[in-house]
Amino acid sequence: MNKVFGFSFSSKKSAASVSVISNSVLVLTKLVVGIFTGSVSVISEAAHSAVDLLAALIAYFAVSNADKKPDIKHTYGHGKIENLSGAVEALLIIAAAIWIVFEAVQKFSTSEAPKALEYGIVIMVVSIAINYFVSRNLFRVAKATQSHALEADALHLQADIWTSIGVLVGLVAIKITGLYWLDSVIAVVVAVIIFKAGYDMTIKSIHELIDVALPDEERIIIQNIIEKIPVIKGYKHIHSRRSGSKRLIDLYILLDGNLSLYQAHSICDEVEAEIKTIFSPCEVTIHPEPFSKSE
Repeated sequence: MNKVFGFSFSSKKSAASVSVISNSVLVLTKLVVGIFTGSVSVISEAAHSAVDLLAALIAYFAVSNADKKPDIKHTYGHGKIENLSGAVEALLIIAAAIWIVFEAVQKFSTSEAPKALEYGIVIMVVSIAINYFVSRNLFRVAKATQSHALEADALHLQADIWTSIGVLVGLVAIKITGLYWLDSVIAVVVAVIIFKAGYDMTIKSIHELIDVALPDEERIIIQNIIEKIPVIKGYKHIHSRRSGSKRLIDLYILLDGNLSLYQAHSICDEVEAEIKTIFSPCEVTIHPEPFSKSE
């Protein structure tokens, strides 16, 4: 369902807005419950949701600006804003993980028992339900629009679901067994999961910021498109990279040197259209060159 009370969740900005609202609510409620119960694992989840909120705000800014049309200073567009936002989000995740470990160690040394754990259990169940639906919508829109920023935001919320499940199980175990030291252990486990998500996102963002080529499977698809057009004698180079949700592809094709400029242009248009059918959004630049048997 993409509309609620006339509000569409299908656009990038709308999906990011829903994420900002849901994370704001979760940060406030988890923090209040965490402070009231004295549970460091619930407080750590509040910190995780705070990172999610900041990530959602960054994603909203990114998708609001990344789709701006190219201008004189940004001839390739503004897509890199999405890649940069992903890198910032990743660093925030890692910082949150370190903070959670610090708080857990401090809590473990004081041996202060949390209280009224049923409130923590309820907020974890609510958090899991909200993040499940919001992340599913973010993944759907991210896939449809090829948005790196929304994908990163969805991954944040997906990690939050698993950590919330871990905290939920832990709180139930503490309630049943009375082993209050489990609270700090759960918080450390949450931190490790968060750190891993931040590390993976950092690597992915760095690759896209330094213009790593498209994956081999995508390159093979482009090669197959070229090879299935009989009039094309071959190709020299396929250069590719990503800029936000957009793929940028440059390629050199070899054509019969006796073809007219009009014929060569028509063939280039055909290749470009085929590529854009599969990889959208994308920009394709094709350089036709005369074929030589020595090549």
